[in-house]
Amino acid sequence: MKRTIFLACGIILAISVGQSGAQPPAVKPPAKKAVVAKPAATEPAVKVPAVTTPEVAANGEENEDLAAIRQAAGEFAAAFNKGDAAAVAAHWTADGEYISETGSVFSGRTAIENEYTTFFAANPGHQIGIVIDSLRLLSDSAAIEDGHFTLDQGNTSTPLSTRYTAVHVKIDGKWLMSSVRDTRIEVSSSYRNMADLEWLIGTWVAEEEGSSTESVCSWLANKRFVQRTYTVTHHDQSVTSGIQLIGFNPQLGQIQSWNFSSDGGYAIGIWSPIENGWATEIQGTRADGHNTTAVNLIKRLDNHGYSWKSIQRTVRGESLPDTNEVIYKSHAK
Repeated sequence: MKRTIFLACGIILAISVGQSGAQPPAVKPPAKKAVVAKPAATEPAVKVPAVTTPEVAANGEENEDLAAIRQAAGEFAAAFNKGDAAAVAAHWTADGEYISETGSVFSGRTAIENEYTTFFAANPGHQIGIVIDSLRLLSDSAAIEDGHFTLDQGNTSTPLSTRYTAVHVKIDGKWLMSSVRDTRIEVSSSYRNMADLEWLIGTWVAEEEGSSTESVCSWLANKRFVQRTYTVTHHDQSVTSGIQLIGFNPQLGQIQSWNFSSDGGYAIGIWSPIENGWATEIQGTRADGHNTTAVNLIKRLDNHGYSWKSIQRTVRGESLPDTNEVIYKSHAK
């Protein structure tokens, strides 16, 4: 119920006042790019994050051995996101070792491939994004890498984060992993708070006195923020639109929202839980420069609807009447 309140509340408030699982078997070695791909029929794109390392030539180019390791990391991520256990295991040496965050040890390429085969069968569509925090050469044929990856389990579960350390060796001119060890990273409280918005993700519509509103809510930044875009078609066919971002403010220890409307107005809201929903205290500035305040109330009715109402509204310090209660209904496109 909290989720609903966040999205609908914050944005509408500002407008109304202003205008009217399972852990992957192994952590992958350094990735040349952070890969966060969604399950798809085609091969996911692999992006390479910028990584600073001391092993660069005078012209600023990275050592070719380190570049080769990063390239292999990107290929590893692509193979993982396709669920190709054989291609994933091929990045280890024949006698390579993988140690999971639980302490389980898988020795040899065959054992590692079997573990990934089991994992992919039980967790189809899981995706990883890899970021290399540190990568350095120990010798002409050995390197060590530290990094972290995120396992995206889909919309129903909290993403898992894991740190890893990988030792690479160069065999017959090719860099392979000889050892990989994973360590779980505790999920921050920000996601646990934002998880309350899960049910609000989707499209919602409402009609009130000749005007219709459509709002679309979606996750951003690894589910740390929710983005809500809205369009209001008024009875005279004029259109108002805007965007709202909702996230957990660790300094306040509360959910906070930021609203921006197409006419130039903006507002900030602080969310507090109430029975079956949320109350959002909003302070904003209209496009004409006048200050506004309000308290938006959002209450979840059921899995397919929630109510919204704005009270204690003011413009330039002068009181405005409360709005009518508006019912939002889920709308599948």
